[in-house]
Amino acid sequence: MIVRDDADQRLLRAVRLLLTEKGIASDAEIAERIAITDAAAPGQGARMVARAWTDPEYRALMLADGTRAAEALGIPMRGAPPLGVLENTTELHHLVVCTLCSCYPRAVLGYPPFWFKSAAYRARAVRDPRGLLAEFGTVLSDGVRVRVVDSTADYRWMVLPLRPQGTEDWDEARLAAIVREGDMIGVTQVVP
Repeated sequence: MIVRDDADQRLLRAVRLLLTEKGIASDAEIAERIAITDAAAPGQGARMVARAWTDPEYRALMLADGTRAAEALGIPMRGAPPLGVLENTTELHHLVVCTLCSCYPRAVLGYPPFWFKSAAYRARAVRDPRGLLAEFGTVLSDGVRVRVVDSTADYRWMVLPLRPQGTEDWDEARLAAIVREGDMIGVTQVVP
C-alpha cells in the first residue's frame, strides 16, 4: 500500500468527489477499480499458466484470446487493453518489452518490476536479447530462436512458459507456486 501525505489525501478526496458529482464514476465504481488494482499481482498470471499447463481447452483459449482466458478465471479485464499470450516452445523463446515506456499487463502481472521500465532493459532487449537473458540466468541453446515482442498501449503481452519436466503429476496450485513474474515476461524460465 502506498502511504500518502495529507495533501495527497485531500487531493485524492477532491478528485473522487468531482468524479461522482459530474457523474463520471460512482463511489462503488471507484471502490471496484481500487479493489481490482489491489488484487493485480503475478499470482494471477501464474494461475493462468498453471491452468494452461493442465487443461488443453483453457490453453487453446489463452493462446487465442488472453483477455477471455483471464476473465474465465475471474480476473477482471474491463478497461484494460487486449491481452495476447505468446507460447514458448523448445524451438522458440519469447521476450516481452515495451520499447516506448512501460506498457505491461497489470491486470494479470501487477505492477511492472522496476527494471522493466528502465531504458537499459528496453534497449538491451532489442539490441542484445540473448545477452540480456543470460544476465537473468537464462541461457538458451543456439537452436532456440529468440523473438522480442513489444507491448504497446493498444496491446499487452505475456508469455506462456514451457512446463518443466518432472511436473506432470502436479496439481494447478503447486504449478502456479513455481511460476515467477520473470517467466511470464520471458527473462527467466520456470524451475521446479
